[in-house]
Amino acid sequence: MKTELPKQYDPSQSESRIYANWMNKGYFRADKTEGSKGPYTISMPPPNITGQLHLGHAMYTLQDVLTRWRRMQGYDALWLPGTDHAAIATEMRIVEDMAKEGLTKEGIGYEAYMRRAWAWKEKYGGRIEEQLKVMGFSCDWSRLRFTMDEGCNRAVNEVFVKLYEKGLIYRGERIINWCCKCKTSLSDAEVEHNERDAAFYHVRYPYVDGSGAIEVATTRPETMLGDTAVAVHPEDERYQGMIGKEVTLPLTGRTIPVIADTYVEMGFGTGAVKITPAHDPNDFEVGARHNLPILNVMTEDGRMNAEAGPAYFGLERYDCRKQVIEDLQAQGFLVKIEPMKHNVGECHRCHTITEPRVSTQWFVKMAPLAEPAIETVKSGETKFVPERFEKIYMHWMENIRDWCISRQLWWGHRIPAYYCECGETVVSREMPESCPKCHGHMTQDPDSLDTWFSSALWPFSTLGWPEDTEDLAYFYPTSTLCTAYDIIFFWVARMIFSGCEQMGQSPFATVFIHGLVRDSLGRKMSKSLDNGVDPLDVIEQYGADALRFSLCTGNSPGNDMRYSDEKAQSARNFANKLWNAARFVLMNLDENEAAPHIPSELAPEDKWILSRFNATVRDVTVALEKFELGQAAGKLYDFIWDEFCDWYIEFSKASLGRAKTRAVLVYILSNTLKLLHPVMPFITEEIWQALPHKGESIMIADWPEYNENLDFPTEEAQMQVLTKAIRAIRNRRAEMNVPPSRKANLYIRSELALNEQFFIRLAGASAVHFIEGDFTGQGTVQIICQGCRIWIPLGDLVDIAAEKARLEKELALIEKQLSGVTAKLNNESFTGKAPANVIEGARENARALTEKRDALREGLANL
Repeated sequence: MKTELPKQYDPSQSESRIYANWMNKGYFRADKTEGSKGPYTISMPPPNITGQLHLGHAMYTLQDVLTRWRRMQGYDALWLPGTDHAAIATEMRIVEDMAKEGLTKEGIGYEAYMRRAWAWKEKYGGRIEEQLKVMGFSCDWSRLRFTMDEGCNRAVNEVFVKLYEKGLIYRGERIINWCCKCKTSLSDAEVEHNERDAAFYHVRYPYVDGSGAIEVATTRPETMLGDTAVAVHPEDERYQGMIGKEVTLPLTGRTIPVIADTYVEMGFGTGAVKITPAHDPNDFEVGARHNLPILNVMTEDGRMNAEAGPAYFGLERYDCRKQVIEDLQAQGFLVKIEPMKHNVGECHRCHTITEPRVSTQWFVKMAPLAEPAIETVKSGETKFVPERFEKIYMHWMENIRDWCISRQLWWGHRIPAYYCECGETVVSREMPESCPKCHGHMTQDPDSLDTWFSSALWPFSTLGWPEDTEDLAYFYPTSTLCTAYDIIFFWVARMIFSGCEQMGQSPFATVFIHGLVRDSLGRKMSKSLDNGVDPLDVIEQYGADALRFSLCTGNSPGNDMRYSDEKAQSARNFANKLWNAARFVLMNLDENEAAPHIPSELAPEDKWILSRFNATVRDVTVALEKFELGQAAGKLYDFIWDEFCDWYIEFSKASLGRAKTRAVLVYILSNTLKLLHPVMPFITEEIWQALPHKGESIMIADWPEYNENLDFPTEEAQMQVLTKAIRAIRNRRAEMNVPPSRKANLYIRSELALNEQFFIRLAGASAVHFIEGDFTGQGTVQIICQGCRIWIPLGDLVDIAAEKARLEKELALIEKQLSGVTAKLNNESFTGKAPANVIEGARENARALTEKRDALREGLANL
């Protein structure tokens, strides 16, 4: 039965219906099947359950393109979805919500807070799942995971205990990054460094014996209240007699020693530095080497504690800085202030300046874990696309420090460590019934684990590890990780070393890095700039396919891309072009048109479009294999818009009565839809179902393959000359304002056989004359293009007498205007008094009029 498509494509009327059908049929489900090409697995980077998705999440389109393509190629393609509990980010949002009710987490207690947190997860986790479905993502929803679900929690505890038992997890007092707003420790990867205006404050520390003073410089004068030494280089001749002496710490009256340590740079500043072990990571190491006391002068929320002294107790750290500077100046200790710029660490979530702080935390010993993770990339077991990101990964891994994994948060995986009042510590997969030493009650560590600890296990924990499941055996290691470059440190590196440690091999073969989505001006999307784009708004206006296509076109691995509303409009126009082409094909089919096939006895134009389609199959497939999704989309756009719609459909109109022409139309359209399906799944399914076809759905149809038998180089060359010639004739007629109704004789010299009927139908020809030599007639328009030369009698294009009169009239008007402008420019009173911009405007006008006059004179000469 013949199917007709509505006059206009309305995504809102079809996308949800089509997606529901895919879901009901179970097409997204991935299982090990007989005869498949094997597994193809992508683990979705789990979006945070912090609320609404943003345009960056729409870049998951790239993963869906790869999954749909591999599924059509015959792989058991699994795209495993899930969401991330996002400890700090989610806790911040929940606490903010509670504050609106006048509540705090401490006020309602742990149990009540956790009930709220899980309710938040149910609300926003479910919302995110629905948003991902609206974008058309073909995830296996039967395998949906959450980083804090029971299985992931079991995996987290297993890894923690195993690493602890191997001595790779330890608890100790170390200097860590501290966020005073989030009130938690941060790993190095969670600290962003940004340049800020600052100053060097030079301060005199008097020697106790009255022999003078030593000068030090600091950017954080408030931390001097916690100084426990001044250090100089042991080979610095300036201070040879000072090492071992004592100085008085200004504002406090405390006595601290002058020590020698090679950490000090002799050529930097005065060559003497203050040592504050509790508030600087380098000073902490120096203090450990010299057994210096550790004096913490700040509270968790960035206020000065009692150790800072009564004059500063309770002050916020930056208010304390101002007070310290005033007091140093008043008491004669401040030597000078030097303005400077330097990089300052900020919390990547709330952007509060972090504070180095000594704290008892849990750490992962990274050096032993980094070695196999470095080797797996060096050996090529895991490849980065683009390759340049391998250097970034290697630099970070080769310079990695121990990872602080404990967080002072309630929302997250609780650390599986248990303490007894007798001092016994037990690390266990399950909570001990009692202390193994004294049989007393044990209390679990109140801290939670860094979000990235559980995310690092994502590729194998989601497949059932630590259980030996069928999914784990078949789908691990995964095939491709597709993610943005901004989380190489946070996530990619940690997944690789976790996979190497726990599974004995890297979790993925390829790390496909894409860039970030920026606005049309290249700016990062943010609330402060009010330039964020909600993908659901774009979908409501243009459809999911348009959004997906706009994100693929122009996309190249590793590079940022700019999004604009114009790109979405262009993608929608492309969808409309395809829709109209499909309607044309369908309207001209017979009631019982055959399924897609290639007929025998093909015309040159049929061979040409089949050959161009075959080349497109090859080019799109190669581009996808290289992760050049932008190139793949570009090739499809050019073939569909230019070669199929603008040329072949026009060629076919003369022979629609032939079954062979209709068969080629159906074959090309049907198979081109398959190539486009991974990028624009909805419209391709809708059209494919209306065409004659075999099978239930385009998404489980076979991917087209390159076929040498469909290469027709002679016909390609022939039709290339034909299309270029027709385009050149159309352009020349447009330049001369020749109306479409006016026909003209064409005299064509070409070594290739060209179809005269196409020139008559598409190039406004009244007759076509193929000649062997040059045309010798007078008064012609000559067109030279690749493979042919064309002559058109001028009299066929225009009424020479009328055209001459028109040009002479226009020339007289232009010459009169030019004369007036020239006279003005030659008038000294004008050029001497008029503003510069007015004079320049007159000169530009004169240049434009001169060019137009010369063109009109040339036109008259040609006539």
